[in-house]
Amino acid sequence: MAAFSIAVLLFAGQIVVSGSDTSTGLPQRWYAGDYGKKPTVRDQGKYGTCWALSAVSALEAALLPERQMVFSADHLSRNNAFTADVDTGGDYLMAMAYLSGWQGPVLEQDDPYGDEYSPSGLSPAVHVQEIQVLHDPDEDEIKKAVLQYGGVQTSLYMDYSTTAPEIGYYKEESSAYYYNGEEIQNHDVLILGWDDGFSRDLFATTPSRDGAFICLNTWGEEFGEDGIFYVSYDDANLGSTGVIYTRVEMPDNYDHIYQTDDCGWQGSQGYDDEMCWFANVYTAEGDESLEAVGFYATAPDALYELYFAGNFDGVRSFESRRFLQSGSMEEEGYYTVDLEEPIRLPEGERFAVIVKMTTPGVWNPVAVEYQADEYTQNVTLDGKNGYLSQNGSYWQQTEKEFGTNVCLKAYTKEVPSDKLRSSCSVMSE
Repeated sequence: MAAFSIAVLLFAGQIVVSGSDTSTGLPQRWYAGDYGKKPTVRDQGKYGTCWALSAVSALEAALLPERQMVFSADHLSRNNAFTADVDTGGDYLMAMAYLSGWQGPVLEQDDPYGDEYSPSGLSPAVHVQEIQVLHDPDEDEIKKAVLQYGGVQTSLYMDYSTTAPEIGYYKEESSAYYYNGEEIQNHDVLILGWDDGFSRDLFATTPSRDGAFICLNTWGEEFGEDGIFYVSYDDANLGSTGVIYTRVEMPDNYDHIYQTDDCGWQGSQGYDDEMCWFANVYTAEGDESLEAVGFYATAPDALYELYFAGNFDGVRSFESRRFLQSGSMEEEGYYTVDLEEPIRLPEGERFAVIVKMTTPGVWNPVAVEYQADEYTQNVTLDGKNGYLSQNGSYWQQTEKEFGTNVCLKAYTKEVPSDKLRSSCSVMSE
């Protein structure tokens, strides 16, 4: 049941559908299950794995109905980089780290749930390249995200005790839930639709208005309507944070991933300013082409400039960096930026991927990994080369000076050696 939260610290240094609401263009009722997009109903049982079950269900919803894949919540909850066990719980940041780092997801058939065993050495069945996070979205934003991506992973205050009839939050006859207290979120579910006409009289305690989100729980088919229940629009917590899986691809999209942050975004670092430069240095393990770069937008409306430096030989190499491209990211989250022109990398070449990030109105824009708490003790700084700069001229190595790893990944494809050219040039057709 439980879903703990990992603190994010600050370091100094229009859709038109028949029967729609004409003011928004949104239908008055929409449910993913009516369109073949209901994921597998799961039962977390005795474990604190609602976060993992909801995450893999969200991934399934994003691919349905075209691709019917059932992913393993067991692998996500047991084979991630964190030291939290399946009784402790987890949160969306853990799922983001696991998925963006290609630690999974694997298929349910390869790692079944509930057997208290998760094999190592399994390869991801898909590659998750983008995950957006909505903070305090309004109802229409949630609805649009559900329409576009199949589901929104979110949290509410709910446990087995809060559904007891005498408590007044859940009405079993109508599968309706409404919490109006002061407790914060402790349980993850998946929003799969909504019904503006769901009567307020169907709740155990009457909310101020009609309407409910249609949600998939993690308590099996015996709960609600085959695992589905209705949460009032007035609920105190549901939807305050929403996670959407916006880019899920087959595992042949890239051949390799270079990264230093298995535990992902644990803190936001910078120089008490809304702009900061950051970089990671890697060594090409074969004859490859740099195809894409992945990093976090730590706030909405982030702006980035992407650079590259080849033949890296210390901080002076940053002076010879070349501009590649620029762009923006509307929501907070993890993004993969495909290069407009891939770059050739000979085996053994050290190269730097460099980002200049600006998060308007928000200081310290760089996502970093570090040993934040008892659940991130697997974080290591050894052999990693991350850099930070306030102005793009003077650079500090983060592992040595701050005890952090920069969250900045590089994606490559293998290139036959007879077609390799210098990394000073881009790939030609």
